[in-house]
Amino acid sequence: MKQPKSEIDKRYEEKHKDERKAAHAVWGTSMSRDDFEELNKFLKDNHIKKVQLIYAGWEALKEQYKN
Repeated sequence: MKQPKSEIDKRYEEKHKDERKAAHAVWGTSMSRDDFEELNKFLKDNHIKKVQLIYAGWEALKEQYKN
């Protein structure tokens, strides 16, 4: 009998959990709902991924704080 995809996915995720944690990080943060909705609309309207926003902001801040 074929296993359900959910069981296969769960086993895969459990097996690869440590390497995924070593390779990626997630920030848990919050902002006001109004700002969040405005930001999401801006990103969607301009076809920008959230990770692009993070990297662009990081580069801008590095330039701003350059000694």
